[in-house]
Amino acid sequence: MTLNVSPLTLGTSGLGRDTVPGSPEEEAAVAVAVDLLSSSHRFTDTSNNYSAGRSETVMGVAIARLGEDAATRVISKVDADPETGVFDRDRVLRSFDETTARLGVERLPLLHLHDPYTVTFEEAMAPGGAVEGLIELRESGRVDAIGVAAAPVPLLARYVATGVFDAVLIHNRFTVVDQSAAPVFADAHERGMTVFNAAPFGSGILVTGPRPAAIYDYRPATPELIGWVERLERVCVAHGVSLPAVALHFSLRSALVDSTIVGVATPGRRAQLDELAATPVPDELWREVEALGPAPSPVDDSAHA
Repeated sequence: MTLNVSPLTLGTSGLGRDTVPGSPEEEAAVAVAVDLLSSSHRFTDTSNNYSAGRSETVMGVAIARLGEDAATRVISKVDADPETGVFDRDRVLRSFDETTARLGVERLPLLHLHDPYTVTFEEAMAPGGAVEGLIELRESGRVDAIGVAAAPVPLLARYVATGVFDAVLIHNRFTVVDQSAAPVFADAHERGMTVFNAAPFGSGILVTGPRPAAIYDYRPATPELIGWVERLERVCVAHGVSLPAVALHFSLRSALVDSTIVGVATPGRRAQLDELAATPVPDELWREVEALGPAPSPVDDSAHA
């Protein structure tokens, strides 16, 4: 099924981190969650393991304050057991129950299989495996749709090719720096799946700019990549558009992407994101970006092939 998504989905991986129930810090996080759920964006994205469960708990407090509509605007993910790494059918059902208890809801519009790295693809797809649990949840009506969310492109390609899933989420693999997820996104679209592209800023450098300690895909950017981003930034400056706006619009303008996920965990961040999304980017800029040639992406998914 194709989900009714908006161009942006709001991510909450850092929401509520290290907060204590009833504390001023928790209340500040709840205020952020209320803002996200009250915005024009269709979905807010969380996960069982985000901030050790605090992301979902904070979202649950916000849902309780806002009411029924907010309860339909959260999508989440099942995760492996945090202590044992077990990720089978039973763990999926437990993870779902933990999530819905924290959120204070009975059902979800979308539930992803999240980072299935503690099991092999074959184990996940086998009888009694994690995917069986997801299918059970969908067939019972407790979730409307199921997806798979991770990073390595070869692994995601295998999951998409099963035809089992309604959605796919890949992060740090479809940016102005690295477009390795494009074939998987195209395959997903042909299958009628909903495509979520997460981390359009490369988890760092496309927001911070090409500084010496810049990060891409959670690791230090190479000197070659920093040099390429310096050239990209000069193109942005020449057209009066910020580097983050170009990074975001690279995803927003793609026919391969149904919704772009950007993390929002601090006050004011959602408003800043909306400003970036509303920034006009001239067509000539994209031609100049293409003329820069492929970026020297540091991503290497060969181990997952």
